[in-house]
Amino acid sequence: MFVILQAGVRSTAGMAMFTGIRSLLVLGFVAAAFLAVVCHAAEFPVTFDANFVVTSDGNHAQILDGGQVVNLALVEYSTATFASKSSYLFGNIGFNLKLAPGYSAGTVTTFFLASSGDAHDELDFEFLGNVSGQPYSLQTNVFAHGVGNREQRINLWFDPTAEFHSYTLRWTRELITFYVDNTPIRVFRNNEAIGVPYLNSQPMPILAAVWDGSTWATQGGKYPIDWAYQPFVASYQGFGVDGCLVVNNDISYCAAGPVDAWWNAQHYQYLTPEQITTLKYVQSNYVYYDYCNDKVRYPIVPPECVKNWYGS
Repeated sequence: MFVILQAGVRSTAGMAMFTGIRSLLVLGFVAAAFLAVVCHAAEFPVTFDANFVVTSDGNHAQILDGGQVVNLALVEYSTATFASKSSYLFGNIGFNLKLAPGYSAGTVTTFFLASSGDAHDELDFEFLGNVSGQPYSLQTNVFAHGVGNREQRINLWFDPTAEFHSYTLRWTRELITFYVDNTPIRVFRNNEAIGVPYLNSQPMPILAAVWDGSTWATQGGKYPIDWAYQPFVASYQGFGVDGCLVVNNDISYCAAGPVDAWWNAQHYQYLTPEQITTLKYVQSNYVYYDYCNDKVRYPIVPPECVKNWYGS
């Protein structure tokens, strides 16, 4: 979930801070987990407590509208977090978000999936705050079997603080697609055939946080958090999960079938021509950093970047 800075240099302090936050979130998830049916398709709307639990100081996670909205409030010395009660392997997973308005430099608002351990898998949506009047950046990242550093950053084509917008992962056997308001913005395909690990063996809980990324988040740390503007409040909606739920870390059911499960359907293993056209437009017009094009970090292009990245 950590990132490259503007000049391609990592922040050690920021890495340590995030590693601690991710560990706490995963531990909080484990403590809150419970046994459930093997797989379910969520009905909407679903309240927060059906699938999630607050994992930080409850004073900074406010549940509103009968569980239809959760506000996470970042204040000095207190990160705000929540996590799913269960873990999943494949599914449609996401939220509607409205980000903190005004001066938000140094803040990181995120939701992500992450397994535990050094060889963990992870899928990230990270919103990087900015000074007033400048846009948020959306960073996505993929870790597969402990290997990350696959950051992409885009400029959003709307104000993400004005109203709720949807951000979703569609995770199937062959393709992981990142969506913004049903628009595909990125794919990570199954390239195990050329030796690139894929995320198909480790169940992951769903985690959310608003935290202090002052050392790197806004223009490489040039603009840290100004606590005079606290609290920094992000709002989350949409707590249903349409995916395969893993029990006792046994992935056999989710990994193998059933054959009629939607994530096994052939038409979810690739993008349509229309989706490919849209994805190419987004990549051409809104992406301003892509690890695949970073010759300083990767003099040899990563193998997954050479392959047909859009999954057709």
